[in-house]
Amino acid sequence: MRAKLIVGNWKMNGSRAANATLLNGIVAGLDNARASCAVCVPAPFLQQCEDLLAGTPVAWGAQDVSIHASGAFTGEVCAKMLSEFACRYVIVGHSERRAYHREDSALVAKKALAVLAEGMTPIVCVGETLEQREAGATAQVVGAQLDAVLEALDAAAVEKIVVAYEPVWAIGTGRNATPAMAQDVHAQLRAQLKARNAEAADIVPILYGGSMKPENAKDLLAQPDIDGGLIGGAALKAEDFLAIIHAA
Repeated sequence: MRAKLIVGNWKMNGSRAANATLLNGIVAGLDNARASCAVCVPAPFLQQCEDLLAGTPVAWGAQDVSIHASGAFTGEVCAKMLSEFACRYVIVGHSERRAYHREDSALVAKKALAVLAEGMTPIVCVGETLEQREAGATAQVVGAQLDAVLEALDAAAVEKIVVAYEPVWAIGTGRNATPAMAQDVHAQLRAQLKARNAEAADIVPILYGGSMKPENAKDLLAQPDIDGGLIGGAALKAEDFLAIIHAA
């Protein structure tokens, strides 16, 4: 059975004081939680995460990465820099990056490769908009997004990624995907992994990123192909984040 993984995506939130309270609260409340957990934070807070979380069960990571190793790319952060802060995870292809920064799947694949080259784990995000869902294009859209990454990796590297399905239409809109709806997409993604590398399909966690909260976490995590969550708003409150971790 695949281990459960709960990852908090802080997005563009946080301050040194608030972060310390949140991180200390998470560590203190883990008790004997069996699920793995991590937080992906804005780059300026990576040093703080390393200082506060080293030696604890909580891993940390970044929310984006450049495809370039170095050079004249003002404002960008390369994978090597992230690895120096002992990041374990890096989110690539988040729906907000795709929408606001026009990142396409080919670029996301390059970012995944950059992360892997530095020994870190890319969390590859896929998901469809409401318009695409209502047009019946969910399978086509998320399938193409994942295939772009899988085709860029050799079979062995496929085993080293995490996949996150985030239905864009269910994030912060008040609309929710039912556990059965989420499971259908996760099962498709699992089949794609299996077609590329059968062993990877049994290893790679597929997280759900459609507004998982303490109220719906248990039902979502009970689905056979939902291996954890990529958590937004609920990751900013220690009590809520811990409730999801313990539900897993």
